[in-house]
Amino acid sequence: MRAVFLDRDGVINKYPGDTRYVTTLKEFRFLPGSKSAIALLYRRGYRMFVVSNQAGVGKGLYSQAILNAITSRMLKEVRGAGGDIQEVNYCTHRSEDNCPCRKPRAGMIKKIKAKFTAINLKKSFFIGDTIRDVLTAKDAGCKSVLVLSGKEKLRNQKNWEHQPDLIFKNLLEAAKFIAKK
Repeated sequence: MRAVFLDRDGVINKYPGDTRYVTTLKEFRFLPGSKSAIALLYRRGYRMFVVSNQAGVGKGLYSQAILNAITSRMLKEVRGAGGDIQEVNYCTHRSEDNCPCRKPRAGMIKKIKAKFTAINLKKSFFIGDTIRDVLTAKDAGCKSVLVLSGKEKLRNQKNWEHQPDLIFKNLLEAAKFIAKK
């Protein structure tokens, strides 16, 4: 089974900005083409998963209930566009909590792999908007895809500690490429 793991902020929805969080339903805005991208990959037989650090909950900036409401809306709208997300995993811990599920560690992907044992990580992709996501992909054994619709900018490439396997402007461009495979 092939899977695509997606970071959330900056990949699926508008990046809120450095040190900022999506703290309300109103602040969660899909990026253009992101729902279509998820639907395309789903139709091509990829199992879709979201793995995202959401430390704002651990910092008390918004509640687990708000995060759940945002997630419910995201899933409903993705389904309405013809896609499906199999499962959503969040790490709500702060970086100082040293949690094994917090990216750049691959704990969330490993948890999904343990539940969905048929996933072939070597044939799977992790799409994110930070070098931390690239590190997560490499730690999990997936192909790393960096999209430039969020935090990271191509002009910083010379400073990246690790290079992604693939780079695209946004999730839709990445999905179109992956869907051809």
